[in-house]
Parts: sequence; C-alpha cells; structure tokens
Amino acid sequence: MYAIVEIAGHQFKVEKDQKVFVNRLASEEGKTMSFNNVLLIADGSNVTVGAPAIDGAQVSVKVLKHLQGDKVIVFKKKRRKGYRVKNGHRQALTEIVIESIVASGAKKAAPAKKAAAPKAEAKPAAKKATGKADDLKKVEGIGPKIAETLVEAGIATFADLAKTDAAKISEIIAGVRGSHVTDTWPAQAKLAADGKWDELKKWQDELDGGKA
Repeated sequence: MYAIVEIAGHQFKVEKDQKVFVNRLASEEGKTMSFNNVLLIADGSNVTVGAPAIDGAQVSVKVLKHLQGDKVIVFKKKRRKGYRVKNGHRQALTEIVIESIVASGAKKAAPAKKAAAPKAEAKPAAKKATGKADDLKKVEGIGPKIAETLVEAGIATFADLAKTDAAKISEIIAGVRGSHVTDTWPAQAKLAADGKWDELKKWQDELDGGKA
C-alpha cells in the first residue's frame, strides 16, 4: 500500500516504514504527527482518489530529527555593472518515518477540524492590532503570504521580527512554498524599527530576495 499525501506544502508518495525528508515541521523529535490531506491511496489494484482529499484517510508519521540540507550555491552577475553576488543556502528539513496509512475512519480526522478553530479566532486578534502593526513586506525577501504567516504566529511588527531568530523564522514559514533565506530579516527589521530607512534602502539594493 502507498499513499500520496501533502506534508509541509509538498506532496509525497509514501509507504509504511519509509523515511522522508520534508520542510521543517514545528514538532519535537520523537513526537508523532498525523496528516489528513491524503490525495490518493493505492492498495494493490484498488486505487482511491480524493476530491481533492480522501475523507477519513490519514498518514501518521514519527519525527526522527531536524537537520539542514546540503548547501546550494547561487552565483549572480550583471554584465558591465560590476555586480557579483554569491549566496549559500541550506534548507531547514525534518526527517520523518511513515508509521501507518489509514484509508478511512481515521480517529484524528475530526479533531483536526477543531484544531483549525483557534487559527480562525486568532485572525480577528491580528485585525485589532492593525493600528500598530507594521508592513513586514518592506523587508527584502518577505512577500504577502509570508507576512500573513508571520502575523498569525504573533510577529506583527518590525520590533517583533528583529527579536526573532532566523532559524525560528524558517520554522514558522516552513509551510510556505518556495525557498526562503531568512538570515538578514531580523537585521533588516531592526533598521526599520529604528527608522533608518535610508540605510535599509541602501542595504536592500545589495540584497537578492533577502540574501546577503
């Protein structure tokens, strides 16, 4: 039996006892997690396809360890402008092992819906704070989806972002599609919080998607 399941914003074809590397999950090592967004389950010749997900299906995993992926080097150059930038990035990953695949009747399917309720209640709280919230998109590398994710996590101002470790930011936005380098975000936010916009603008002209 195998299943196609969405984990941390990506789809994986998994089987029982298989080890998989996914984007960093917000869970401690040794903990068990369940994912209900199962798109397909195949058991021999019997194939079930969801629309888009299979109702009651569930994939349970155990978090083995958190780690960083291999370094990726990106070199950019602009002809006749003296512009050369070399960046290194290591993606924050989590190694998991597939413990079970349940085709229907998953006990945790209902609680998962209830778990979404606090997030829905958290949004009005963020709206109440809009009077003092900052436009986090002014930080190079942060787009609308990441800004929304940070606000939902309680990081709504430049000062909040400046006090947050880059590794922690990577964990918070792990579910957002794309590759994001957060190394400079706290420092950029610190300049914005201090009102040093000219200094920030000059630095951002040298950055590429938040990468130094």
